[in-house]
Amino acid sequence: MDRSDLELVLAIRQHGSLSSAARALHVTPPVITKRLAALEGLLRVQLFQRTTRKVSPTADGDALCEHAQALLQGFQQAEAELRERQSEPTGLIRLAATFGFGRLWVGPAVAEFQQRYPRLQIQLHLVEQLPDLTVEGYDGAIWLWNVPGQRAGEWISKRLARNQRVLVASPAYLKAHGEPASADDLALHQCLVVRENGGDPAQRFDHWTLQFSQGRRKALHRVTVKGALSSNSGELVRDWCLAGQGIMLRSLWDIAAALQSGELVRVLPDHAMADADIHWLAPWQARTPKRVRLLVDFLHNRFQGEPWKIGPALKPGVVLAPPG
Repeated sequence: MDRSDLELVLAIRQHGSLSSAARALHVTPPVITKRLAALEGLLRVQLFQRTTRKVSPTADGDALCEHAQALLQGFQQAEAELRERQSEPTGLIRLAATFGFGRLWVGPAVAEFQQRYPRLQIQLHLVEQLPDLTVEGYDGAIWLWNVPGQRAGEWISKRLARNQRVLVASPAYLKAHGEPASADDLALHQCLVVRENGGDPAQRFDHWTLQFSQGRRKALHRVTVKGALSSNSGELVRDWCLAGQGIMLRSLWDIAAALQSGELVRVLPDHAMADADIHWLAPWQARTPKRVRLLVDFLHNRFQGEPWKIGPALKPGVVLAPPG
């Protein structure tokens, strides 16, 4: 039994007569009759009941048709994918990303990707809150944290990179106020709090849950912090921290340059909040377009090495002397 046999039984079931199936397949009715008889002889079952008015499938015929439909769809998908592999990707990709990570890291990456594939168009939308990707027509989003619970069954997720939020302060602040010796000492310092958009109104942003190593296992330390300054803008809080206003909990990707230059230094370098991994989020679909697959692979290769961690100043336990 080959592909033409599968197309034969589906055509007969669809059209309900041998003559109509023959026209659809561009052959003569005697050819259809002969091929059907040969197939039934091969399988040793009757596939169709024939009357003067109608040809209808038997139970065995219906079962074969269901398998034939699935197999032919698989053939068609395989052929389409092979054709797509041989062609240059074209079309539009619509992406969403957070403002900070999108501007610093996603923007340069997608610009380089588009140069590799000049027939592509990419729209990158920087947003404060994760949109409904399906309703708003996005191919995907590059986002901190994983799929929201209510979307877990509808969206797919792929981690592009690990990321931590770490404690940092300026050398000037630490010189004036001293460095905390333990996580509990944070309650005695001016801490700068980011109040993120779109969160639960009851969420306590001044509650920091820090992870640290305790022997061979990871332990958690929860501390309530306080300070005179807070904002829903992470960039503004970072500016306050650079100006010596307090201690901040911030993602490594955002403060890499400041740590490298010594404008900021790690505080309690063995403590971090490991809840801000970077993910690719997308609406589920049976077959992802080639252009989107290529982009996801490119972003994964670009970010999986955590390029913001390059350099000694970004490693726990290492503090650079301040400039000058």
